[in-house]
Amino acid sequence: MEIFPMMLIKSSWHGLDRSFVMAMRATAQALPVSEPFHPKEEDDDSDFVMAMRATAQALPVSEPFHPKEEDDDSEYEELIPPENFAMIEKGLYRSGFPKKKNFAFLKKCIGLKSILTLVLEDYPLANSEFNRLHGIKLLQFGVPGNKEPFVDIPEDGIVAALSAVLDKRNHPMLIHCNKGKHRTGCLVGALRKVQKWAFSSIFDEYIRFSAPKPRMMDQQFIELFNTERVTKNSKEHWPQWPGLQH
Repeated sequence: MEIFPMMLIKSSWHGLDRSFVMAMRATAQALPVSEPFHPKEEDDDSDFVMAMRATAQALPVSEPFHPKEEDDDSEYEELIPPENFAMIEKGLYRSGFPKKKNFAFLKKCIGLKSILTLVLEDYPLANSEFNRLHGIKLLQFGVPGNKEPFVDIPEDGIVAALSAVLDKRNHPMLIHCNKGKHRTGCLVGALRKVQKWAFSSIFDEYIRFSAPKPRMMDQQFIELFNTERVTKNSKEHWPQWPGLQH
């Protein structure tokens, strides 16, 4: 009597299990089969992409960057001295023919009042315009260079040029020929002779700037130059340079 109820209960549970399993199977078969999950790929028409496009179109378009081209007087331009450039005395300089790339140096580093050129040819337009813009006076004493056997530097030309050099009202002044070597060297040598330099010092300076082709005729010109043609004139405006007698 005691065993029967337990067997009945067990049998009922087994029946319930089978019914439950079959019901679950039927339910599972009736449900639609879900597609496997894939993250949504945003296409070009998504709200996000459209919003980003609208924002980009609303922003101002920047111009491409171009470095500013500085003119000749720019504070950032490279300062390049002319060929063979050097100071002779306070307010007096020498060099080869100034080129356009040297203009900023001449303006900012020297502040020239005059340029004395020994070339025979017409002065270039760019150089003349530079002088005009900056109030620089051009003094042209064109003389030929010493070239054997028939061409000599005329002493008259050097005397006239030296008179302008010794006038402090023209300073600061730059003296130049083509290379700043031979004709400029003769003028500077004549000045040193007026300053009573020793010939050894005069020729050392001449050779230093005329290398590698010093000319014996130039040194002979300096040696024979008559300083009295300069010293006999008025010394009222002579500069205070060593060796000059006022």
